[in-house]
Order: sequence, then structure tokens, then C-alpha cells
Amino acid sequence: MTAPTFPMHVSVAQARELFATLLPAPPVVTLPLREALGCTLGADLTALVSHPSATESALDGIACREADTLTASAGAPVALRVVGESRAGEPFAGEVGPGECVRIYTGAPLPPGTDSICPVEQLREEEGTSAGERGSVELLRPARPGDVRPEGGDFHAGETVMSAGLRLTPARLALAAALGHAQVPVRRWRVALLSTGDEVVAPGQPLAPGQVYDSNRVGLAALLTEAGCEVLDLGHAPDSPTALRERLSAAGGADLLLTSGGVSMGRYDFMRDLLLGEGEITFWKVKMRPGGPALCGRWGGLPVFGLPGNPVSSLVVFQVIVRPVLTGEPLPTRQVTAATPFASLADKTAFWRGVLAGDEVREYPRQGSGVLRSLSDADALVVVPEGQDIAAGERVEVMLL
Repeated sequence: MTAPTFPMHVSVAQARELFATLLPAPPVVTLPLREALGCTLGADLTALVSHPSATESALDGIACREADTLTASAGAPVALRVVGESRAGEPFAGEVGPGECVRIYTGAPLPPGTDSICPVEQLREEEGTSAGERGSVELLRPARPGDVRPEGGDFHAGETVMSAGLRLTPARLALAAALGHAQVPVRRWRVALLSTGDEVVAPGQPLAPGQVYDSNRVGLAALLTEAGCEVLDLGHAPDSPTALRERLSAAGGADLLLTSGGVSMGRYDFMRDLLLGEGEITFWKVKMRPGGPALCGRWGGLPVFGLPGNPVSSLVVFQVIVRPVLTGEPLPTRQVTAATPFASLADKTAFWRGVLAGDEVREYPRQGSGVLRSLSDADALVVVPEGQDIAAGERVEVMLL
């Protein structure tokens, strides 16, 4: 066999770097906020309004002049005349004079003439007067200027609040809405997704002996969506070069082709054979377990990342190599104490499934590449460098799932 002209058995870091060199810059598209979760912001976002739009109350009580309340105490309360109320969406119309106050509710604008809030817990209603009537109230403590939210205290109209390149989390989407934007520009890859293998059957269909349900396509589609990608589902292709070519021809318009299965050393690993004979291979095999047979290259100019067919291998390689390149953010990591030992491999980095309990992690008891339940039950991938066994009680890095 002729020696390959492409790198083999690359490290995880090399695999990420080589994969990143294949990808084009993601196109910038405009999406409604509800469709932009996980996407990367494609341009700076400027506030269209100030927030708060007016100085407002941070709690329920009365709005008044601080100077009118300085002598208030439980033993000598100060009485103020209630002249109206201010609530969110319906502010008090008028100006508050000396000795007067306005009932106010959280988020309501402070009326002109007031500068402070006295919380409802420090008020005593005049006998026979309900909280909904005007009448008068007695203050048991001085009012507090600090219980107001100043106009523009969060952001001012015209201020650049969000920078291009941010990944849009739920909190950032909420902020974009508060800035006044109904839609946002995002960098978004369109990823064609294909699963392969004669043994793979769509969920809900009857299984013949030796067949399995197509869990890879479901899990990978979810991970791609979570990463802010648009998914073009190419379905499933049997183990046939002709069928594979036919399904791959439907990937037009995609920025990346993601496949599962057909990339190892077997006689029927046709995805590998197609890239070897008719495409380009950037690297084949990564020094990691699970997921060693991963393959990366091009098909007709389209970047291709071939994931292994074993479910755990497929999903772990995506999380460790593919996701960080697509999102610009690796999985979060932390250092914890090993509650059980974790064995290393002589020439590969191991990513064992682990279960966290506080500051400790224990090994999930079944680590096979086909034990998909292990990923469902695990909280983390325990990173064990090659040749460095982790003893119980030692600190170890985990990637949080």
C-alpha cells in the first residue's frame, strides 16, 4: 500500500486546527431573535432605546422628597399626603409638592418633584384608609434615594452594547430584545448531515437482526442546532458507493458536510474510500478514544468531516473537535478530584465518561463506544492524557457536557 500523503494519527489540537483551515468564513444572515439561539453575532448591536427609559422605582412603596422624611422614625413617624399613584405603563401625571407623595410600584417612573422611595414595609396607612386610596400615610423610616433605577442605568440609546463575535445565549438574546432589535445579523454555517450504514434504520421502523436505530443523526442534528447551525438533513445512505454519491450530490449550498459511519478500516467503509479515490483527505485518525477513526477532507470542494459510526464516538468527536471550531468556544472545563481511578492509554488522549458529585468525579461503569446510555447519564468527559493514569484522589480536568 502506498504511503498516505496526508497526516494520520493527529492530536486533538491538530485535528481542530486542520479542520478550521478547511471551513470558509460563515455567511452573515439576518434572523428573528427566536431563531438565533447558539449563533454568533455577525455585527455590533447598538441600543435603539435607553434602559430604563426613565428614572424608575426598584420596589413597591411611595415616591416622595427625601427632605420631607429625614426625621421619620418608628417612635415619631412622618405623615405625607397621597396625591396619586404611578405604575409601570401608566405614570403619575403631575408634579409632587412638599409634604406630598405618590403610591408607586416596581418599574414605575418617579414623578416630577420626587427623588426617593419609601418601601411599603416602612409605611403605616392612616386609620380607615386602604392602600388603594389617597388619604395619607405615615413613614416609619426616612425614604431611600438608592431605591431608584436611574434613566439609562443599564444602557443609553446609541451605545454599542453587544460586539460582533458573541455567541447568542438566552441571556444575550433577551438583551438584544431589550436593545430594541427584533432580528439580528448572525454568522451561521449551513451543515449537510448524512448517516450511513446498511444496519441503520429510522426510529419507529421494525428492526431486522443486526440492525440499529439511527440515533447518530438525531443527536448530531440537535448538537448542530445547539451550535447555531442550519441543518440540511440528507437522510441516510446504505453501504454503497453509488448510494453515497447520490446522497452527497444533495449537499449543494452547504458550507460543511458532516457524516457518520464509513470512515474506519473495514471493507464496507465507503465514505473513506470515496474521499481517498475521488476527493481530498486532510487528515485521517485522531489520537483519542473514543473516536479515533475520524476523517476530514473535501468532496467536490465541499469541506467534509467524517465521524465514526459508533454512537458514543460520533457524539464525543463532535463535542471535542467539531463543536469548538463551529462555535469558537470549546466545552467548559474545570478541575475536580477523581473519586475513582481513570486509566490512560499509551498513545491516545482518553475522554472517559464521568459522573460528577460536587467537586468529585467517578468513572461511569461502562465505557464502550456503543453504550450511548453512558453519554446520557454522564455529566462530563474526563480528560486523561496519554500515558498518565489518574489515581483516586488526584485532580483531573473534566469537560462539562
